[in-house]
Formats: sequence, C-alpha cells, structure tokens
Amino acid sequence: MFREPIFRDRVAIITGGGTGLGRAFALRFSDLGARLALASRDAGHLEPTCAEIRARGGEALAVETDVRIPEQVENMVRRTVEHFGRLDILINNAAGNFLCKAEKLSYNGWRAVVDIVLNGTFYCSRAALEPMKSRQYGRILNILASYADGASPGTVHSCAAKAGVLAMTRTLAVEWARYNIRVNAVAPGSFPTEGASSRLWLTPDAEVRALRGIPAARFGRHEELADLAAFLCSDYADYINGESVTIDGGAKWNHPVFDWENL
Repeated sequence: MFREPIFRDRVAIITGGGTGLGRAFALRFSDLGARLALASRDAGHLEPTCAEIRARGGEALAVETDVRIPEQVENMVRRTVEHFGRLDILINNAAGNFLCKAEKLSYNGWRAVVDIVLNGTFYCSRAALEPMKSRQYGRILNILASYADGASPGTVHSCAAKAGVLAMTRTLAVEWARYNIRVNAVAPGSFPTEGASSRLWLTPDAEVRALRGIPAARFGRHEELADLAAFLCSDYADYINGESVTIDGGAKWNHPVFDWENL
C-alpha cells in the first residue's frame, strides 16, 4: 500500500503486540520504518515477534505490561522513551473477550474485560500524553470492534467496554487536538486469530454462520487491517480526527428485512 517508509524516525507502542492482530500491526509498522515497543502481560508472547522484527532489520523492545495496572503502564511509556528517546504513536490493541450471556456473567468476568479494554485504553493514552505533548505530535489508534456502536448479545462486557472506548476516542480527539495529537479508531469485524477463534467460535458451525453474514463472503486478512491502521497513524490522515472506521466486509449492514436474494 505504501512505497516509502512513512514511519521513519517514528516510535510506536503496540499493546497486545506479540500475537494475533497486534503482531500484524507490529510487522507492518516496522516494515514502514517505525521503531517499536511491544507490550503484553505475558512476556513469552513478545520475544518471538521482536525477534522476527529484528531479523527483518527493524528495532523492537519487549516490555512486559499489564494494562490494568497504571504503574506498569507508566513504566512501559517510561522505558520506551528512555530506550528510543521519544514516543509518536500508540496503538491500544490489548483486549479480552469471551462468550457469556449477561444473566450468567459474573462480576469478576465483567471487571476482567472492562479493566483491560476500557480502563487499560485510558491508562495507556493518559501515560502517552506527556511525551507526545512535549513534542507537539502524537497519533493514538484504538482498536474497537464492529459492534462498538451497536449491540453484541453474548458479549455485553466487551460491547460496553468498546462503546466506552469509542466515546473516549471522540472526547480525547477534541481535547488533545491542541497538542497536535490525533485520536482515531478502527472497528474490525471478523479477522480470525487463534486466540479469539477458540474463545468465540464454540461450535463446529459457528465459523460457517459467521461467514454467511459477511457480504464480502470471506473473513478479513490481517494485512488489510494493518494497512488501514498504518494509514490512520500516518501524516496522510492528518485531517482525520475522532473517527472510527469499520472494516468488516459489509457485515455491519447485512440485516435484510426482505428475502432479496431470491427475487
């Protein structure tokens, strides 16, 4: 998508950056010139991706971080700035989700997801503000879900948390624009990863049913989401602020009232 290293001299933090979609973001941003700090509460998830980035000629720092704990988040930002000298981009990708009806959801289950998705996103954004503000430059990208502005039966904890992050995205975009910090979001539909698939597709036909609801007739490719993220964090998108871009093959709008396919 991009021919030039659009992130040359830029430094990015990617939470949940060792596996799944976070790994896709990390590899793409590194290929485009960014120096990376990858964060995860499981340090074992980080080093393989960091090693892959280094093997491709990039720079990557692994920082074990639980985004639910503000002190660890502040340490993540501090170590990044000490190591690279600056912070330009933050991708809030850390997430948690599992299927459970609201009536069966425990308070601990609710808190576990909301703490990661909603609180963690704010803690990371708040910690990143100072180094970004000091340079009068910053790009924050929040990873939502296509149901963030709607409903998602079976995942009330994730749906509520993602909706909160959507509101946070818009609010911080307004408040922090004066510091030349843009805050946007992407809202992916079905982009299968090993972890998410095992937690969310619990029956053999779940994947088939999910595919049936996508007009594009396929799941998303990780590189497509990574390219969208790269665009939104680049200076090509300098006038986009406070927006959420859905990328789901049209699934969000596929709720027909009529049996139009048999006309």
